[in-house]
Amino acid sequence: MDKPDRFPMPTMGGKQLWADELIFHDWRIQRNVMDGTCRLLDGNNWRHSSGTFEHCREVLDGIKRDRKLPPMDGKAVVVLHGLGRSRSSMNAICNYLRNNGGYRIVNVEYPTTQYNVANHAKTIRRLVNHLDGVEQINFIAHSMGNIVIRHYLGDLERAEAGELSAADRRAMERFGRFVMLAPPNQGSQLAEIFANNLLFKQIAGDAGQELGRRWPEVEKRLAKPRFQFGIIAGGNGKQGYNPILDGDNDGVISTDTAKLAGARDFIVVPSMHSFIMDKAQVHKYALNFLRHGSFVCETDRHPLENQP
Repeated sequence: MDKPDRFPMPTMGGKQLWADELIFHDWRIQRNVMDGTCRLLDGNNWRHSSGTFEHCREVLDGIKRDRKLPPMDGKAVVVLHGLGRSRSSMNAICNYLRNNGGYRIVNVEYPTTQYNVANHAKTIRRLVNHLDGVEQINFIAHSMGNIVIRHYLGDLERAEAGELSAADRRAMERFGRFVMLAPPNQGSQLAEIFANNLLFKQIAGDAGQELGRRWPEVEKRLAKPRFQFGIIAGGNGKQGYNPILDGDNDGVISTDTAKLAGARDFIVVPSMHSFIMDKAQVHKYALNFLRHGSFVCETDRHPLENQP
């Protein structure tokens, strides 16, 4: 039932039950994965309305008018976390890009363990199409978040024959650059190894299976970005952090399977998978790539060619 809250109320959490569908400054409209209802949250995660998406947007429009909130503008970075994580895991890199690069940060919450990659991609598509006013749309993602964005880009390519909406076209015209952090661009050997593990199945859900045993069917739906992208992989320059993986690795993803043909730059940093987005050097590399298209400088790029 549609209803504006008489008084804003704190939420009860449920990070793996809600997906962002619209972000406006610190405000966000989220959809529940169980029943499809939506809620409008402010920057402190207090709920101001619940019901249909359209109702929550009407309430948000009223708040914009009453509080004279300025429109969105500038260069945005859409940020996606990895499997089993939440948007708070990306706070460090978001703060760095906001404070040192002046970017408008769109740090997305999505329930990685509840949907498959295709459904996550649909959510991102709706969210990006609601980024009215921003001049440029860049992307940064960790781990599975990269696969979600690649699926979203694949959906756009498949729709180009005539199913692209005006909002889709406006979004594509504003794509800037994409920084991939520890991406499983060729699937996850670890997810395949644990495919039959009951605990892994319960924790990782359908998306976890898609990164492993069901990778071949998912890979067909992914696109290589048509705009500039760079890859930051983790490793230790030796046998990696996990002996059951092939070659150098970050404990979860091998440096070789992070690679993707067409990358404008590729670099390996000493880091384990779960912490790569917190590394100060990674923050600097990411900002430099967003600004200039290289992690260090133009003359020290390591583009990837002849990769799968």
